[in-house]
Amino acid sequence: MAGIYIHIPFCKSKCTYCDFVSYPNKLGFIDAYMACLYKEMKLREPDLKTKTFDTVYFGGGTPSLIDAKFILGAINQIKNCFTLSKDAEITIEINPGTITKEKTEIYKKCGINRYSIGMQSANDKQLEDLNRIHTVKDFIECNELLGEVNKSADILIGLKNQTIDDVYKAIDLADSVGASHISMYALTPEDGTPIYTQYLNGELPDNDEVADMYDKAYKYLTEKNYLRYEVSNFAKSGKGSRHNLNYWRRGEYIGFGVAASSFIDDVRFTNTKDLDDYIKCIVSNHFPVVDSEKIEKDDAKFEYIMLGLRTVFGVSKSTYNDIYGGNFDIDFKLPLEKNAQFITVNGDNVRIKDEYLYVQNQIIIDFLNAN
Repeated sequence: MAGIYIHIPFCKSKCTYCDFVSYPNKLGFIDAYMACLYKEMKLREPDLKTKTFDTVYFGGGTPSLIDAKFILGAINQIKNCFTLSKDAEITIEINPGTITKEKTEIYKKCGINRYSIGMQSANDKQLEDLNRIHTVKDFIECNELLGEVNKSADILIGLKNQTIDDVYKAIDLADSVGASHISMYALTPEDGTPIYTQYLNGELPDNDEVADMYDKAYKYLTEKNYLRYEVSNFAKSGKGSRHNLNYWRRGEYIGFGVAASSFIDDVRFTNTKDLDDYIKCIVSNHFPVVDSEKIEKDDAKFEYIMLGLRTVFGVSKSTYNDIYGGNFDIDFKLPLEKNAQFITVNGDNVRIKDEYLYVQNQIIIDFLNAN
C-alpha cells in the first residue's frame, strides 16, 4: 500500500492555531504553483513506475479554496504518471466557507470519494476566536451540498472557554450531517502562532482539563458507534482513513508541493517550505528536496513501535521479529515490565490499554529508550 499527498498551501486567512505551511497573501501564485505541481509529478514518474498507489489526499492550506479545475488537473496528472488502484481512496480537505455547488460537482466527477471537513467547533464564538472563515451554518450548508458521501469532520478540544457540552454539541452536529469519521484533536499551541498568547496568559484549559474532556468525548463517541482506531481518530465500522492508516503502518507515500514529505524505499525526504524556491526548482527541472534521510534498521524498528502503539491495533511481535531481525520480548523486556499495568499483551499482539491511549507518550518513550 502506498499513498499520494498533495499540498495546497493557499488560504483565505490564517487560523490562530495554524503552524502549517500556508499562505493567505499569495493567491496570485495559484496558477504558477499548480503548473509546477503537475510538473513535479512528471519529474517523479520514472522513479515511481513500479509503485501502485491506493490513496490520494489533498491537504493544506485550504484545497477547497482554489478553482476545482486545478484539483481535476491534479487527478488527471496522477492517472497519467502513476498507477492508481481502481478502488483508491481520494480525499480532499474542505473549509466550509469556501465550498460551492459547482466545486462539489467537479470533485465528484473527478473521482473524489472522501471529504475531510474542517468544522473544528459547533460554537460560532469559538470559530471566530480561531479566525475560522466559516460559521456553523456554513458547515451545515456545506454538508447539504455534498449530500450522501463519505465524510469526516474535524473537532478541536482545549479551546478558550470551551466546555464538554460544546464538544458534545460538535459531535452531535457531525453525526447529524452523516459524518462517518471524526478526527478529534487536542489543540497544541505552537510558539509563533496567535493562539500561543492565550496559552501564555492562562486562557486555555490546562493539560488535565483537556485530558478529562478527551476522556468524556471518547466515551460519548463510542456510544454513538464511532470506534477509536488511533488516539485522535474515530470512525463508524469500516470507515477509517486508509490514507492515515498507511502512515501509522509505515507504508510508503509520496508528497507533492511545497513542504510535502515523502517516504519511499526507506528514504524520508521533504520539499522546501519556501514557495519561491519551490517554483524556481521545478522550473529548473530540479527536485525541490531540502532534507533527505535514509532510515536505517534501528530507526525503522522504533518507528514501527512508536506508530503502532498510537493505534488500537498495537504492534505484532512476530512482524517486528521477522522484519527487523530482533526478539521483541528480549529487546523490550524492561518497558514491558515497567508498563505492565498500562499495556495488554495478547499472544503476538501488544497494545496500550484503551484508558491510557490518550496519555501514551511516556509509555512510548520507555519503548524508544529500551536500547
